[in-house]
Formats: sequence, C-alpha cells, structure tokens
Amino acid sequence: MDARRTERPRHRCAREEVDVRGYRDLADDLRRRIEEGEFRAGTTLPPIIALMDEYGMARQTVRSALAELANQGFVVVRKKLGTLVRDRSVVRIPLSRYGSVMRPGRDRGPWEAACAAQGLNGRMAVADVERLRADDGLAALLGLLPGADLVYRRRNALIGEEIIQVQHAWYPKAIAEQAGISGRNKVVGGVFGALIAAGLPPVSADERVTSGMPTAHEVSQLQIGTAVPVLRVQRITRTTGGEVLELLRVVAPADKIELIYDALPLGRRPDLKPE
Repeated sequence: MDARRTERPRHRCAREEVDVRGYRDLADDLRRRIEEGEFRAGTTLPPIIALMDEYGMARQTVRSALAELANQGFVVVRKKLGTLVRDRSVVRIPLSRYGSVMRPGRDRGPWEAACAAQGLNGRMAVADVERLRADDGLAALLGLLPGADLVYRRRNALIGEEIIQVQHAWYPKAIAEQAGISGRNKVVGGVFGALIAAGLPPVSADERVTSGMPTAHEVSQLQIGTAVPVLRVQRITRTTGGEVLELLRVVAPADKIELIYDALPLGRRPDLKPE
C-alpha cells in the first residue's frame, strides 16, 4: 500500500507553502519546525501515520526523514515513547570552573558546579573502576614505566538522565589510594578536592581540544546521531614538582558543550627571560 501512495509535492502550513518532494525535504521541514519552536525539546513528534497523512508521503519516506533528523542530532528514538525532540541546550564550561572546587569540603565537582551556575541539574555518575597496568602510551603520558600499576575510572557527566560527557581518567595507583579515589564510590566534591585533601594539590594542567566525527562506540555511549561531531579533550594534571596526578580524556557532543577560556594571562611572567 505504501508503494502505491501518491506523494503530494507540497505541504501547506499556517504561514507558508513549503516544497516537500522527498525524505530530505521532509527532514528539512521538520527541522525548521523544531528550530522555530513548534516542536519543543522533550516533546514527541507526531506519529509516523500522522506525518504520512499531513505530508501525503509514504511510510518509508517518513521513516527515512526521521532517521536523517536522528543522525543530525535533532531527535532521538525511544522505545514506547516515540521520536523525542532532543534538547540541544548548550552547557557552558568555563576554565574558571576549577577555582570554585579547589578547596576540600565542597560538595560539587567542576561539572556539577558549572551546571548549577546555569540552573541545570548536572551530576556525575561512576560507570566503571578498574586496576590495570600501564601500556607504553599511558606510561609515557603519566611519566611512569610501562607496566606500572594504575587506577582507571570511567564516569558519566549527566544532565537529568542524559549523558553529556564520558570521562576516562587514569591515576598512578599510589596517588589514587592516597586520595581515596580507588574505589567505585562517587568522589563527592570532585577529584581535585580529594587530591588537595590528601596533600596532593594540583598546580598545573596541559589541556588539548580536538574535534571529529564520533566512533560507533561514542555514538552508542552518548546516544547521538552519527553526523553529530564530538569534542575530545585531553588534560594532564601535575603537582608543583611536575609529577602527573591524573590523565583525563573527555568526549562530548560538540553541539552540547561550549568550552570557555576567558581572562587568560597574556602578560610576560617576571621570572621568564625574553627569547
């Protein structure tokens, strides 16, 4: 029956007549309606049968249009719930987020503090903790010998139930045990607060940010479309003496995160000689 359905070339909405001839045009029109606020974040799009009737299109055409929107990150498909409009609100992550959590006794880590400042329900959840041996790559980044004992922690940064970041962190075993972060429990107040409380204050960090298309594993972990770019952050945190405390790698949808590097010092440090 779908194959014999005659597809009308145009869709008339309340304000204008829109040319809709195939699934890409249909996806474009639905995206426009989402961006204009007709379908708000967290609400469901009309059922497939309703879109078929509204646009005069075959079932497979509508399915293909919805798949296109999912790949682009505008909707997510949930069993028993239908096609939900994805919340694409951007979480601003300022470099200054560390300043408010560098004292022990705080109940929020950097992610939770940044979210709270924007009125968002951000939280961290521990997904995995393992003890392992450093391979050559990890050993080089951590300043250790290959085979050194490490503690690996994977945690998810969430808003509500949506995973916004997946964080992978490696610590020398002795440091993790001294700071009390070698178990599966959530570190209240964040890892930096725990390190400071243990007499291991973080003093400097090298951070690199790259972007690219997500791997299949990242698509699955973040529940994003295959056409949604991701940001990848690598940070190495050190003590005053240069000892590495933490190697952190973060992956997040690029349309959900804004990294803010403001008030950066550009003046010459008095202890540095001119080149």
